This record gives sequence, C-alpha cells and structure tokens, in this order.
Amino acid sequence: MSQRNRTLQETTTSHSPAEVLQAAKDFFGRQTGIYAAFPEQESKNHVTMRGQGGEEVVIAAFPGEGGTKVTGSTYLFDQQIARFFATLAPVPLAIATESGE
Repeated sequence: MSQRNRTLQETTTSHSPAEVLQAAKDFFGRQTGIYAAFPEQESKNHVTMRGQGGEEVVIAAFPGEGGTKVTGSTYLFDQQIARFFATLAPVPLAIATESGE
C-alpha cells in the first residue's frame, strides 16, 4: 500500500464518538517510546495528538447510519492507527448488512 493510501484510514464501530475519542487518547498515551502521542486539541468529534518529532495524529468520530464512522490521519503513525482501529468493537453484521456496508 502506498504512503498516500495509508495517511487517511477509515472504519466503522459500534462505540459512540465519545468512547472512540477516549479510547484513542488512552491507546496512544500508553504506547512506548517513539509511538506515544498526547492530546493537543480536541472537540466533541475529534482529537489531535502530537508524538515524537511533532508527528500529528488526528482521530475523528461521527455518528452515522449503522454505527460511528471513524477516520484516522497521520503521515508516520499509520501502523499505530491501524492497530488502534483493530481494538474498536465492530458493527454487528446485521446492522452492517442492512446499511449496505
């Protein structure tokens, strides 16, 4: 996968937006060494975190049809965003099928 395709990642979860953003702060705050990132700005639908060397990680979450839509954007922490997304509860199959996902 090219770097361009890894800088913005998306998923859908059954968690609420507030739960997703808290989980992101917890997940990135407990990473070790160069992969830790800490909140810099936040709103009810996003959190911007800074990591090693000023690397920016942005997680946004919005309620949507069939679950909460979550996006993650970064240039260097793409693997960590993918790992974070893997910790989020999936949308139940019946809901995902009904909404066409």
